[in-house]
Amino acid sequence: MTNWSKSSWRDLPRIQMPDYPDMAALNAVEAELARYPVLVFAGEAQRLKRQLAAAGRGEAFLLQGGDCAESFEQFSSDGIRDTFKVMLQMAIVLTHGAKVPVIKVGRMAGQFAKPRSANMETVGDVELPSYRGDIINELAFTEAARIPDPAKMLRAYTQAAATLNLIRAFSTGGYADVHQVHAWTLGFTDGEKAAKYREIANRISDTLDFMAAAGVNAQTAHTLQTVDFYTSHESLLLEYEEALCRQDSLTGKWLAGSGHFIWIGDRTRQPDGAHVEFARGVSNPIGLKCGPSMEVDDLKKLIAKLNPDNEEGRLTLIARFGAGAVGDHLPKLIRAVKEEGANVVWTCDAMHGNTIKSSSGYKTRPFESVLREVREFFGVHAAEGTVAGGVHFEMTGQDVTECTGGVRAVSDEDLSDRYHTACDPRLNASQSLELAFLVAEELSARRSTQAAKAVG
Repeated sequence: MTNWSKSSWRDLPRIQMPDYPDMAALNAVEAELARYPVLVFAGEAQRLKRQLAAAGRGEAFLLQGGDCAESFEQFSSDGIRDTFKVMLQMAIVLTHGAKVPVIKVGRMAGQFAKPRSANMETVGDVELPSYRGDIINELAFTEAARIPDPAKMLRAYTQAAATLNLIRAFSTGGYADVHQVHAWTLGFTDGEKAAKYREIANRISDTLDFMAAAGVNAQTAHTLQTVDFYTSHESLLLEYEEALCRQDSLTGKWLAGSGHFIWIGDRTRQPDGAHVEFARGVSNPIGLKCGPSMEVDDLKKLIAKLNPDNEEGRLTLIARFGAGAVGDHLPKLIRAVKEEGANVVWTCDAMHGNTIKSSSGYKTRPFESVLREVREFFGVHAAEGTVAGGVHFEMTGQDVTECTGGVRAVSDEDLSDRYHTACDPRLNASQSLELAFLVAEELSARRSTQAAKAVG
């Protein structure tokens, strides 16, 4: 790619990034990271890109989910396992509804930095810099904690490497064996939705028994015992991203070695900004958040910059408007993509546009608003004749109380019980699985409509 290098972003306007007070320390950390092995490999990123291409055509479906912001303090193997487990559950439910492969992408092993709406935070009479994620500073409201510390990048790398190591073990070591669908049921997914999950699990088990009786060969059996599971994060801290950006020896292309899939946030998507500049030069699949302020002309410029060869699976547009506002914004963006003849994957982030402050003072997201935005997203695509290719959720496998509603009816008063997020509220395991059933119903309805049109 002409006029691009992994450091060319440094010559352009940058926002939502820290100003490190000790440049010598920053340079030393960047040099150390640059010697470390990449966290992901070019072949994995290319495989994901091919699968995303299928999602853009309606031949697969993207499930992207995980933490709002990964925490050093809350890091544990149990937490990774539980989120991995609930994503497998959700994928089984979605596969059952859509009858297409489900691409599993975690917001994991790199989601350490967060953009903020204000540079400063005020508590009482004290004003301090905002918390920007554990890779940059600390949540504690003290002057020392809020100073950006480049050494935190090294801890983030170590935690990401450990997370990926465990995910790869789960994915290929037998834990993800589809024969174990009953064992994935979490203890707190009780009630009607758990009964529906067990019904689907029973159907899968019956199918597997039939296949075994029919003499399934060893290669097919191996396919059922493993899954492809990818990692993703917002590429916000570009010093970290650059340090892990490497040139693939086989293809000569540049890889963002920090994660399989990186995205550009709604606040950092300036066509001539630093974040777009970095992302345009790497060969990974790229996501682009599209909020209410996204204008048609800017979207066209961004598509041209981020995917100049119009490669399938390269660019995922992540719509995030808020319940009740999808119809006001999404149709014009879809039509702009059509006008450009652009290959994109459309997904729905139904979390970020639905954040409110509860009566109890906690930041939360009503489950009903999340579901409404998903339904509006599917409805607009049905009306436009385009493919709703995936969903993007902030969620956890733990039994937290951060989003209100759902089958277990978390109330405002319940939020204080287990409110553990370091940043934005997440769906818990029960709410995540419930949402998977509701999305599966939308996918099943889409499949039925397509079948009817084909017959007609």
